[in-house]
Amino acid sequence: MKIDDAAARLEALGNRTRLQIYRALVRAGHAGMPVGRLQDKLKIPASTLSHHIKTLVSVGLVSQSRESTTLICRAHFDAMRGLVDFLAAECCADEAGCKDARTAA
Repeated sequence: MKIDDAAARLEALGNRTRLQIYRALVRAGHAGMPVGRLQDKLKIPASTLSHHIKTLVSVGLVSQSRESTTLICRAHFDAMRGLVDFLAAECCADEAGCKDARTAA
C-alpha cells in the first residue's frame, strides 16, 4: 500500500462519525447494511450520513450497491486488512535482531 493511500484512509477514519459508520459496517459483515438501517442505528441525519459514506467510498473503505430500491453499504474488508498490514509491516524494523521485520512498500 502506498503511504498516500494509507494516509487518506486513516484521515477518513479519524472522524468520529465516519469511524462509527465504518465499525457498524464491519460488524454487519459481508452482507452489509441498508443505508436506512444504518441511519436508524446511528441516529444520523440522512444528508450527514450520505456525506460521510461518500468519503469512506472515495478512499476505498466502503462500497455501495443497489438491490432494487435499497442502497446497501459494505465494508471493504481487503482494504481494511491492507491498512492494518501496512501499519504493522515495519513493527520492530529498527530493533536489532528482529526476525519478523518487513519493510512496507
